[in-house]
Amino acid sequence: MVNTKHKFMHYTEKLKNVSVLGAAGKMGSGILLLTAQELLHQKLQHENKNQQFVLNAIDVSHNALDGLLKYVRAQAQKFAEKKIVQIRKMYADQKQLHENADFIQKYVEDVVDIIKPTTRIEAAYDSNLILEAVSENPDLKNKIFRQISSNNNNNPWFFTNTSSIPIHEIDTNANLNGRLMGVHFYNPPAVQKLVELIKSEQTLPELAEFATQYVKNLKKIIVPSADVAGFIGNGHYMRDTINGIDLAIKLNLKIPLPQAIATVDTITRDYLVRPMGIFQLADYVGIDVVQYIMKVMHDRGIDDNLQSDLLDKLVESGIKGGQNSDGSQKDGFFRYEKGRPVAVINPETMQYANLNTLSSKVDTYLGEKPEGAVKWKSLLKATDKEDQLRNWFNTLKNDSSKGSELAMEYLQKSKNAALQLVKDGVAANEEDVNTVLMTGFFHAYGPANDFMN
Repeated sequence: MVNTKHKFMHYTEKLKNVSVLGAAGKMGSGILLLTAQELLHQKLQHENKNQQFVLNAIDVSHNALDGLLKYVRAQAQKFAEKKIVQIRKMYADQKQLHENADFIQKYVEDVVDIIKPTTRIEAAYDSNLILEAVSENPDLKNKIFRQISSNNNNNPWFFTNTSSIPIHEIDTNANLNGRLMGVHFYNPPAVQKLVELIKSEQTLPELAEFATQYVKNLKKIIVPSADVAGFIGNGHYMRDTINGIDLAIKLNLKIPLPQAIATVDTITRDYLVRPMGIFQLADYVGIDVVQYIMKVMHDRGIDDNLQSDLLDKLVESGIKGGQNSDGSQKDGFFRYEKGRPVAVINPETMQYANLNTLSSKVDTYLGEKPEGAVKWKSLLKATDKEDQLRNWFNTLKNDSSKGSELAMEYLQKSKNAALQLVKDGVAANEEDVNTVLMTGFFHAYGPANDFMN
């Protein structure tokens, strides 16, 4: 009992003053929201009634911080409306609250009240815990961490949301002496269930224990990854993307490159039963982001094949994908209208070719699609998902069309990438790789499967 109470007190103490760096960004805003809710939950515990909890939302833009508070308010309200029974229990001792609307309003106000927006990094000098979600730039991360650490007398702990940079490198370069943990949320953090936890050889055991408790309290699914550039999620996704690019270039020997890109996207979406094709996913992530992560992995000797002249050419031409500030999709491999791809890039001319015009050519090249195809969305709530997938891939295996042949080859390469992560010790087992791809990338099945058998 004494040890359990001590751990609880230790956990709560660390959360009394927290800072989120890059709080108004795409990832930071979600991390801030989740952390504010956790701080409020701790504050409402009986033993913490008179304790103060502060969450500094640090970002470079005043306007962005204004928008951040609107986002937090809206999301907190949605949460309270959905979890009204839980909210009423949290505030059961407050007799002035009667109607559901009273409880919801109180909850939203309390979440927002914990947050202290600021553009001054000095606010983090009093924090016990700093959560970093700035751009994927090791020099920037190192500079910020060193500045805070040298001016903070609390010996603070740091979480970094990096999706690719080894934790031990940042820890060493920022001179943090084991006070850094990789806590990699997936986008968007408020919705995505997956968090990769990465500790280096230097990471303090008590920090790793704290990080695990924090993520569990957020009701997230935890998958541990070894401290290897790219970790599990990007370790697989980057190889999967290179497979898609290599296939498109190979097909370009027989068909125009825009058609080849559209063909590979169709195979990886419709034949492999994924929510997006591999090139549309690159647009969503950001082509420049994909290029950068590949470079991080390639430069550290992870995989000599992780480099693409095609990606380099697109980024150099200013075609980067990603999202606009309103959440709409920017053009990348595809041009978008109302969120839907309507044209595909010709990397030779940097002009877009209409997808409607190309679709018949893609279908002709792939051949007649076998009957019994399953759709990704229909599998989300299917109780016989495994049987449907097994039947579908068995059909592809026995079909002689070009589309089926290419799909099964791609499926095997995806599996090989998963097995390589286990062989290299990045993932503890095949199930961890499958969990990351199914929860972090919303795949209907894991890449380490026996569908080829």
